[in-house]
Amino acid sequence: MSKTHQLYFVVLALVATVLLLVELASGSEWISFSDIIQTLKSNNPSSAHNFIVHQLRIPRAFTSVLVGAALSVSGLLMQSLFKNGLAGPYVLGISSGSGLGVALLMMAGTAFGIVIDSSITLVIASSLGSLLVLLIVLALSFRVRQAASLLIIGVMIGTFVSSIISVLQFFTDMESLKKFVLWTMGSTTSTTMQQNGLLLIFVLFGVFIAVFLSKSLNAFLMGEDYAKSVGVSVKNTRVWSIVAVALMAGSVTAYCGPIAFIGLAVPHVARNIFNTSLHQILIPASVLLGVCFMLACDIISQLPGFDYVLPINAVTSLIGAPIVISVILKNQSIA
Repeated sequence: MSKTHQLYFVVLALVATVLLLVELASGSEWISFSDIIQTLKSNNPSSAHNFIVHQLRIPRAFTSVLVGAALSVSGLLMQSLFKNGLAGPYVLGISSGSGLGVALLMMAGTAFGIVIDSSITLVIASSLGSLLVLLIVLALSFRVRQAASLLIIGVMIGTFVSSIISVLQFFTDMESLKKFVLWTMGSTTSTTMQQNGLLLIFVLFGVFIAVFLSKSLNAFLMGEDYAKSVGVSVKNTRVWSIVAVALMAGSVTAYCGPIAFIGLAVPHVARNIFNTSLHQILIPASVLLGVCFMLACDIISQLPGFDYVLPINAVTSLIGAPIVISVILKNQSIA
């Protein structure tokens, strides 16, 4: 790792720290940095800011950190595996599978008297939906030789599942439809620290797999034939990459809903800033950039000083879409 890369990492870590403090301070009521630090040190239950900081803003900030890291690394894995810069963490239909689980619970479930009484119910339904799609994709990955073919199959599975969701939306009542639409907008405000603990386990395990596969992914960039020639197991690399993405993107979607463009845009930014294709550098770079990106988007979505909260998907799309467009215009073609 060069000194320039080390400097970039230090700068990104500092930016992430500042954004984390701003995230804790921002909301309908602005809390000064000194009060934030004092609240974190004392944890005094009688403090006016104690509940806001510890019960509301710390879980939200921790969720944003995990979401940014998970989706960014997931997007990097998919783009490297398929050698396609437009491949994102949801390209294999994981998001659609989660959406199907939630749609069946919210819309079809009401017809059978199933009542959603907690966010845990949504998490379970979303997890089961993404798990179903994962098992289908993994089963097909053993029969498909080319990564490009698996990419197409993943897109088709996502389209098929989305069509089922559309049918459910057509026949459901307005109240259930509204709940589902709100879920699809994404949110970082509904998770608790206990839920974040479980999410942290999934994210760490997924990042660990990505780091373990970094050398194999470097070889993948030269083509599957080259990877085989240097002793890389193409099938194992493909399967473990899918598992890592499913763990990270699936768990994030289960807890926060589908969040767009982070996994698609951040890996491109990491490559442009660090000017390298080595995954030993790109993985930690994507983690830090993803954390910064997600924290910044969540701060904007809170509309500091107002009582309104924008859907996080709207903010990530507003910022992420121009980044992807600029990459396409710069490179003319992404491969």
